[in-house]
Amino acid sequence: MDDTAVLRPTPGGDALLYTLDVITPIVDDAEAFGRIAATNALSDVYAMGGSPQVALSFVGIPTEVVGEAVVADVMRGMNDACLEAGAAIVGGHTMKDAEPKCGLAVIGIARDPWTQTRAKPGDVLVLSKPVGTGLIGQAIQKDLASDAQIEAAVKEMTRLNKRASALGLEYGVNAATDVTGFGLLGHLRHIVQASKVAVELHASRVPFLPGAKDFATRGVVPGGSRRNLTYAEVVTTFADDVDEATRLVLADAQTSGGLLMTLPADAGVALKDALVAEGHEAAIIGEVTGSGEGAIRVD
Repeated sequence: MDDTAVLRPTPGGDALLYTLDVITPIVDDAEAFGRIAATNALSDVYAMGGSPQVALSFVGIPTEVVGEAVVADVMRGMNDACLEAGAAIVGGHTMKDAEPKCGLAVIGIARDPWTQTRAKPGDVLVLSKPVGTGLIGQAIQKDLASDAQIEAAVKEMTRLNKRASALGLEYGVNAATDVTGFGLLGHLRHIVQASKVAVELHASRVPFLPGAKDFATRGVVPGGSRRNLTYAEVVTTFADDVDEATRLVLADAQTSGGLLMTLPADAGVALKDALVAEGHEAAIIGEVTGSGEGAIRVD
């Protein structure tokens, strides 16, 4: 279940990476919504160790309710993210829709695409962004999130995974994915099953967005995050002191989350330090402890 389709038109040449992602609003600001949607879609290419090249946009907006100016705001946000990524929006489709949504179909290139099948015993797990955007989004819908909590979530959701991917290439990532709809635990399940390894995840080392655990404790939890926890529990064992709120944050359905990368321990420390030096809230959150049929232990 890698993050993009891969086509290599010329044997020995660069691979083409194809992906598509569309989301509904997680914030009220139209321009921020567009930028988050584009950042989220571009992330799949970065999760394969690739470079986005071009994109097609899709926007569906109830213009009779919110006005046509909103379309321009959404497109401005999407275009800004693509400009930062170095990918041109070369076309797309816009339509009236009862529920706002937007996203991109992206084509990227990679020399040797990353995959989820190459995690090795002895690797450490590096996460490049904090988790909790689904919980913050749910709190926004219920008018419970503070301005500071919203600002912190938007900052991370609009942060491209461009540098995390580039540094991962530099330090020799073995396996990678991005943390999106399945949550951290769900996407980690994909890695451990694809690579046939066992992983120890240290919950206390996983960076959480401000307010995320509090909202989980109060029951302000999206339905998707609860389903993710059930999905992850198939391969996951929790230590007794990992409480329910922590489990829900670890399973929280993310929008435009960070990269989850495995690589040898020394290289992992160097990658984490390089990310932190550039302003990322990155962390080493666990290690691959051995081979097996795919298992996660959370302490």
